[in-house]
Amino acid sequence: MSTNNKNWIKVAEKGELPAERVKTVFAGKRQICLTHHKGKIGAIENICPHQGGPLGEGQIENGWVICPWHAYEYHPLTGEPPDGFDDRVQAYAVEEREDGIYICTDEEKREPTVSNQMVNVMTDWGVDTVFGMVGHSNLGFADAMHQAEKEGKLKYYGIRHEGAAAFAASGYAKLTGKPAVCFGIAGPGATNMITGMWDAHVDNVPLLALAGQVNTQVMGPGTFQEVDLNAAFSSVTRWQQTVLGAKNASDLMALAIKHAEVEHGPTALILPDEVQKLSALDPMPETPRKGRVAAPEIAPPRDELDKAITLINKSKRPCIIAGKGAIGFEHELLAFAETVEAPIVTTFKAKGIIPDDHPLVCGVLGRSGIPVASIMMGTADLLITFGASFSVHTGVADYIPTIQVDRDRMTLGKFRPVDVPLWGDIGVTINQWMDSSNFQPLSHDYVKKEVASRWKNWRTEKERRRQEQSDKGLNSATLFDVLSRTIPDDAIIAVDVGNNTYSFGRYFECKKQSVIMSGYLGSIGFAFPAAMGAWAAGTGRKVVAIAGDGGFGQYMAEFNTAVKYGMDITLILLNNSELGKITKEFRADKMDEWHTSLSNPNFAVYALNCGGAGIRVSNEDELEHALKTGLKNPGPFIVECITDSKLI
Repeated sequence: MSTNNKNWIKVAEKGELPAERVKTVFAGKRQICLTHHKGKIGAIENICPHQGGPLGEGQIENGWVICPWHAYEYHPLTGEPPDGFDDRVQAYAVEEREDGIYICTDEEKREPTVSNQMVNVMTDWGVDTVFGMVGHSNLGFADAMHQAEKEGKLKYYGIRHEGAAAFAASGYAKLTGKPAVCFGIAGPGATNMITGMWDAHVDNVPLLALAGQVNTQVMGPGTFQEVDLNAAFSSVTRWQQTVLGAKNASDLMALAIKHAEVEHGPTALILPDEVQKLSALDPMPETPRKGRVAAPEIAPPRDELDKAITLINKSKRPCIIAGKGAIGFEHELLAFAETVEAPIVTTFKAKGIIPDDHPLVCGVLGRSGIPVASIMMGTADLLITFGASFSVHTGVADYIPTIQVDRDRMTLGKFRPVDVPLWGDIGVTINQWMDSSNFQPLSHDYVKKEVASRWKNWRTEKERRRQEQSDKGLNSATLFDVLSRTIPDDAIIAVDVGNNTYSFGRYFECKKQSVIMSGYLGSIGFAFPAAMGAWAAGTGRKVVAIAGDGGFGQYMAEFNTAVKYGMDITLILLNNSELGKITKEFRADKMDEWHTSLSNPNFAVYALNCGGAGIRVSNEDELEHALKTGLKNPGPFIVECITDSKLI
């Protein structure tokens, strides 16, 4: 710290401190151990130089201030140690005035730290949204983010559980394609983030995890809250590193962001406590983004493109399967589909990529899907897949000739051979096909009529299911039919895991909504934290979360977070007092269900207790009004829908 002017600061009232007592007081931001020994008031530095123990929480014994952590001794007036020791602390001038006790301290000038150096790189590279929890081993970095927040460079959201921070960052990335940060302390704070990091890992979205760590001087033997974070993070990150000094701290931050974006997954920086507070390099190094990240477009080889074109030209019943990797290429995908007059089937992770009311769209394929999609795929003579992973839950047919386009070379032919694996950017690939002189697709004028007929049959079936009534609560067909009509066309919808999500896949008809989910990991509890991440992206669009009582119960404390920051999120909560999906699986395996029942609060009242708002409904007559009320509410709102777990 550099010093400028002297400041006299009042720290206590006169007579406030009894004889032979110590107390922690604050002179500005400086912590002081105030003492009363032999009739004199003293003031010494509050932090023991041994391991940072708070002297003001100790006591005076035999004329010495005793550190409460390790019993190091200091004179209460001078800060000197006993003879033979040299761990002294600074003493400050004290004045007892009529209106109180004053301490003279040097005016502090805040010098840039390694953390400031790294935060500058982070925000310069466009990462400006952080979800986290501050604590004793990450305060140096927290202080740097605080400075950036005051300068308008960063938005920080303090969550109630680090797992929610990671899910929020993953949800942010799934919506925007850009990384956000999850932030926690050493030990349990860091390990709490791993589930959300794994979600980003298997769904291939960028995320940056920043974790405090114990001091380097005690790292290794196994001190309090020490976890080998390099080992803990190694299986879930694309890249990670421990920061040990200022020299390469800027490059490490730049590399963490680059790996997250280029390799489409989570990265981590581990930040030992004392390293965060080291002085920054002067001047701070420039680490510009320009020139370090190449354009992502990849063009497939010409001969492979021609093989694909030959198959497309010969096909009489082509079918397009769009996966999550096709998100962002909706315009090119639709132009291609209309040119070849091919039906579009989507995986669940790509639900809504093209509106369900488009005459070529057939809805979701697989376990969360509908017969329109499975029938159109099953009758095809060629499958053209874009950004699909061929998950067992999707069930892409293995008996139909297949062209697979993906930017991830490992995904191509991962589970089985395909006829033409094309490594390339989806937009570039489609444009090169359509610009090719060899591209001569036949007219498939049967498609729109057949798709329309299949939709008519499915909607008739949905209406039949709507008629199934129960005194235990709403059925899913009714609930999602009303939701299809009331949720804004351009809303962002975060969904959870369980029967509620299967029903969403089957019954909800998308318009221009964006849907985000925990895809490959399938982690219960994802929806509400992910909705927080979507809201923080600042799109101005309505954010809706759809979850069951089991899922929301895992992170329900985050409703308080939403209230604190005024997040405009409407939660549609399906409450059947049961882990309904697990009950269904017990029964499918011819077992008795066991411990799947739940004891729930009234979630609408819970919302009110948190400072938000909520409505509970149990029948169709109340449903539409409740949904419209919740969607119009400008802050966090729970529409609690009592449902029958058997009517899914």
